Amino acid sequence: MMKKSKVVFQAYLCGLVFLLVLWQAAAFWIQLPIIPAPDLVFGRLSEIFADKIAIHAAYSLWRIVAGILLAVTIGYPLGLIMGYFMRADRYLAPLVYLTYPVPKIALLPVLMLLAGVGELSKIIMIFLIVVFQIVVALRDGIRAIPAETYYPLYSLGAGFWQVFRYILVPATLPNFITAIRVAMATAVSVLFFTETFGTQYGMGYFIMDAWLRVNYLEMYTGIVILSLMGLLLFGVLDLIEGHVCRWQMK
Repeated sequence: MMKKSKVVFQAYLCGLVFLLVLWQAAAFWIQLPIIPAPDLVFGRLSEIFADKIAIHAAYSLWRIVAGILLAVTIGYPLGLIMGYFMRADRYLAPLVYLTYPVPKIALLPVLMLLAGVGELSKIIMIFLIVVFQIVVALRDGIRAIPAETYYPLYSLGAGFWQVFRYILVPATLPNFITAIRVAMATAVSVLFFTETFGTQYGMGYFIMDAWLRVNYLEMYTGIVILSLMGLLLFGVLDLIEGHVCRWQMK
């Protein structure tokens, strides 16, 4: 396990070095303020992080985590019910399939009218992006379980909760984590857009404010922090997956 962690760390480090080299090359070749060199950006980041950026990063991280937790709280049992109970799926699937393709960002004006321009509308937007991924992934994951898998427990008189614990949870955990991982990238992108409305905190607000002030150094520090937040969230998911899905890790 220690050896694998070291390999993963080295892979991340190589990727980071590669991106920084490309960034430095672009800054050297273009020679415009719109693309400052990495050392200038990281130098400015160290100067303003504690006083200016930390509070914006905390707000953005809170909105993402709250939206994902709400999506898991509602989406996990809903996907479980749709996958395991055919009758429930018959009635719920049309509702999911009719609403899933709707671009969630198009609902932002409606959410702002109903929930206001504060925290709630932004958290609900993250929730809407993630919850459908969870529901569909769990439903399809349960449907892919061979019927023979259930027979030993059924023969022992197991009820739904035993089936849930020993079959459904282990079988769907990889799909469940993958669904969150896929939806998270979209959620971070949409959060950036929502934070340009009705708030004075958040990385989206910070980046757009720096852009409007033509302060490209601070704009890039915001982009770096937003990228690091995404990396942190993906890293946490990888750690969770490595712990709860050991049986499929090689």
